[in-house]
Amino acid sequence: MGLISGLLTLPLAPVRGVIWVAERLSEQARRELTDPAVIRARLGEVEAARASGTISDEDATAQEEELVRRLWQAKGPTGGLEV
Repeated sequence: MGLISGLLTLPLAPVRGVIWVAERLSEQARRELTDPAVIRARLGEVEAARASGTISDEDATAQEEELVRRLWQAKGPTGGLEV
């Protein structure tokens, strides 16, 4: 970026900064939603909550189903199996 274009686009710097932060947050959220280790840890938390009685069996089952679905999606179309 040249000196003139840098000076002309200087007022847009805060907007570019906000966009950069939003992109990093989006990437992190996507990683957390698809990382098998995070999903397995959450499954453990749900099981512990069920065992302690802080959530009902119905809620735990619904959360487990969603987490297992995300885990299968994270492994790809073959479910983690090599074809």
